[in-house]
Amino acid sequence: MATKKRFSSTSQSSMVPWLGVAAIVLLIDQLSKITITKLFAYGESMTVNAFFNLVLVYNKGAAFSFLASETGWQRHVLTAVGIGAAVFILFLLKRHAAQRMFCWALALILGGALGNVLDRIMYGHVIDFLDVHVGGWHWPAFNAADSAICLGAVLFVLDELRRVRK
Repeated sequence: MATKKRFSSTSQSSMVPWLGVAAIVLLIDQLSKITITKLFAYGESMTVNAFFNLVLVYNKGAAFSFLASETGWQRHVLTAVGIGAAVFILFLLKRHAAQRMFCWALALILGGALGNVLDRIMYGHVIDFLDVHVGGWHWPAFNAADSAICLGAVLFVLDELRRVRK
């Protein structure tokens, strides 16, 4: 008679749910970028409220447009770094699949990294469209992938702080 395997809290569980989270992040990121490119011309902006706009811009660099003014080599380097990070994250997910907060963090970062890598491969730049500003401070535009990466980084820090307290 066949029996179902039961996982204890100490056994390794499947990394499939975490890949699902990453896939959802990737899907949301790509659908939002497709939508914004269909609705906006490059550089076009729409005010949503006093601190948030939608704007279509391209980022050939990394976070906060770092390296954006370089000659093009950064596209290949940043793509390779993103792919390398994704492979390393897959290794970590397989090894630590039972650690929920850690894997949430990794899955969000993985989905975001793959969203931006896909942009670099397909277009040679990352599509950004979320524009936040407060008073005289104006942040560089970003996208859903960047948001997932930042949320994943926050969860990673919280997980580490929690782990240190134990």
